[in-house]
Amino acid sequence: MTISNEVLDELLKGCKRPDDLLGDAGLMKELKVRLMERMLGAELTAHLGYEAGAEPPREQTNRRNGVATKRVKGSDGEVPLSVPRDR
Repeated sequence: MTISNEVLDELLKGCKRPDDLLGDAGLMKELKVRLMERMLGAELTAHLGYEAGAEPPREQTNRRNGVATKRVKGSDGEVPLSVPRDR
């Protein structure tokens, strides 16, 4: 996958200082959190067999059930994640 210069420009347009990119509330940390949440959502979609917001298949008795907030420790400190739940 290649990220276009336009996408990079859009992501970086609010970055004026190094902390805006690499700080605790910086772009890199937010990207990491958003990517992890997207992967967790995709994992639940694969597990359940239907997309979020779609009608579940009749034979699927398991359902999406909101999110749980968790704090995950990584190399750049703790990050809060919204982890999708099912029942």
